[in-house]
Amino acid sequence: MSEPNQWNEFMQAMNQQFAQSLEQNVEAQTQFVESWFETLEQTSDPEQMGEAFEGTANAYTTWMEASQQAYERSMDAMSGEDVEPEEFRDIWLNAANEAFKEVADTTAFAATTGQTVEEALEYQQQIDDLADETLHTLGFATKRDVQEVGERLIELERRQHAVERKLDTVIDHLEDEE
Repeated sequence: MSEPNQWNEFMQAMNQQFAQSLEQNVEAQTQFVESWFETLEQTSDPEQMGEAFEGTANAYTTWMEASQQAYERSMDAMSGEDVEPEEFRDIWLNAANEAFKEVADTTAFAATTGQTVEEALEYQQQIDDLADETLHTLGFATKRDVQEVGERLIELERRQHAVERKLDTVIDHLEDEE
C-alpha cells in the first residue's frame, strides 16, 4: 500500500473517530441537560432556580470549551502533530467531571438529590413492610422477628451472667464461713 493511501485511510479513520466522539459527547450533554431541566421543573424556589440555571450555563460553557479543545487537537493531528487518542478521552472526561461539578455544587441539586433519596427510602420502607406482612401471612419469620429474638437472647445472657456473679458471691461467702 502506498503512503498517500495510508495517510488517507489514517485521516479518514481519525475523522470518523472524531465525529463519533463528538456525536456521543453531544448526545451525553443533551441527555444531561434534558434530565437536569426535568429535575428543575420540580423546584419552586426562585433562588435555587437561578443558581441551577447558572450552574447549567457554566456546565454548558465547560462542554463548549471541551468541544473547542477537541477540535483544536484534531486540527493539530491533521497538520501532522503527534496527538494521542487518549488526549481526546481525557478532554471529554475532564469536561464531564467539571460540568457535573458545576451542577452538583448548586443548592437545587442538593435539594433535588435529598428529595429523591427521601422518596427512595420511603418506597423501600413500603416494600419492607409489604414483605414483612407477606412473610407473616405465610408463617415465616421476618428480619425484625429474628432481630427481636436476638435482642432477647442477649438480654437473657446478660441476666444469666448477673445471676452467675451473684451466685459466685454467695458461694464465696459460704466457703469463707466454713
